Amino acid sequence: MEKLANLASNQRLSRVAHTHESLPMANGNPAAPRKKWTNFMPLFVILVVVAEIAFLGRLDMAKNAALVDSWADVFYRSHAGGELPLSGEDFPVTMEGSDRNLGSETESCEDWLEKEDAVVYSRDFDKEPILVSGFHEEWKTCAVGCKFGSSSDKEPDAQFGLNGQAGKAKILRSMESSQYYAENDIVQARRRGIDIVMTTSLSSDVPVGYFSWAEYDIMAPVQPKTENAIAAAFISNCGARNFRLQALEALEKTKVKIDSYGGCHRNRDGRVDKVEALKRYKFSLAFENSNEEDYVTEKFLQSLVAGSVPVVIGAPNIEDFAPAPGSYLHIKELKDVPEVAKTMIYLSENPDAYNQSLRWKYEGPSDSFKALVDMAAVHSSCRLCIHLATTIRQKEEKSPAFKNRPCKCTRGSETVYHLFVRERGRFEMVSIYLRKLTLEALESAILRKFTSMNHVPIWKEERPESIRGGNALRIYRIYPVGLTQRQALYTFKFENDADLRSHVQRNPCAKFEVIFV
Repeated sequence: MEKLANLASNQRLSRVAHTHESLPMANGNPAAPRKKWTNFMPLFVILVVVAEIAFLGRLDMAKNAALVDSWADVFYRSHAGGELPLSGEDFPVTMEGSDRNLGSETESCEDWLEKEDAVVYSRDFDKEPILVSGFHEEWKTCAVGCKFGSSSDKEPDAQFGLNGQAGKAKILRSMESSQYYAENDIVQARRRGIDIVMTTSLSSDVPVGYFSWAEYDIMAPVQPKTENAIAAAFISNCGARNFRLQALEALEKTKVKIDSYGGCHRNRDGRVDKVEALKRYKFSLAFENSNEEDYVTEKFLQSLVAGSVPVVIGAPNIEDFAPAPGSYLHIKELKDVPEVAKTMIYLSENPDAYNQSLRWKYEGPSDSFKALVDMAAVHSSCRLCIHLATTIRQKEEKSPAFKNRPCKCTRGSETVYHLFVRERGRFEMVSIYLRKLTLEALESAILRKFTSMNHVPIWKEERPESIRGGNALRIYRIYPVGLTQRQALYTFKFENDADLRSHVQRNPCAKFEVIFV
């Protein structure tokens, strides 16, 4: 471009010089020019040409830059297969402020994103609560409007069972083992047309477990063990589909002395308060009627309340429900009985070793146990309404109005990401902003946000006072909205910062739930 300007200038100067040499003579002198300013015409033309070329060059560069940003933005928003190439702390991002109105220079990215990402949902659940057909019930304290029953002027959002209105979400709720009721199996329920499964399985959509701080005084003090027998049993169903009756018989053949209050092998009067009776024994035979994952009933929880070490037959993953390591004994197979019996005798004869099994009663249970039981601080019916309302909003968020949100803002070399988070058991989301997509930054931003709100964890009033902790918030888990509680509590984890970045890349304006302990 510069060479073209020089060539044009040389050509114009050559033509002007030739014309000047051929001017007619007057009185022996070259003819004087008619107007002096014509001498400057060639220079003026040169300046105009150079300025025009420079302007067009800058315009082309700006268009090219805008085109690059535009394609980068398209690639970022549509790329579905893993991460973009990484550079430094972050992957490359489109500069939202370059092709969208970012407001005044004094407006922060946070303020801009708060406006640009703001959306109005079509349904206000406070004014138009979730309605589930079935028994009549209304939850005044639920995080979302929640009613059960029927309405003459409103169709339900969901219904229990397979009968009812077509097109409405079908719900299964049961606390029975799927080994006795095959329809409670999640896979089978889906095949039958059930949309929302509510069972004891933590893999169900809305778990309905037996555990609860409100129903069970789990942190009740330990009382002296005054009975001669070291274990108590309350087993009435002698036809269970596992080996629990055979295990009871096998234990009775050892030196383990057992007082049996139930219908099976009864040797004590069963007309007693079960928990009060268990408090006097060192061990409790918490034998379930089936060995099924997450199927943990009152038998185990009542043993914890009584301060009697549970000897378990049942859920293969009973360790997930234990208040601390070493707080229970597990008979996984019938062949385990002799070894478990040996351990029971040893612990009963060695007070220091036995007390280690109940140490959690004095020091408090593990964070994992608290996080599990805290889930029940919100009733399963309310959690069902939260699940339904969340699903309704997720469907609405697939509309173009939501997809057009920027979800991030870049000024200069700094990018701010707009994310959303809520506590488990709550419904509405709150905004957080990250300048670095790292796990440390995410946790720090969540703590800072909820602390500034003077947030009180949802379990605070229900959990026993001795294990409520202080006012400082502690995070146990952060996970994407939509995971099951089995995933959230035990299997899901962002492996590293790149894993988090990849998730946010695939899910702009990503939503998270947090569990405080």
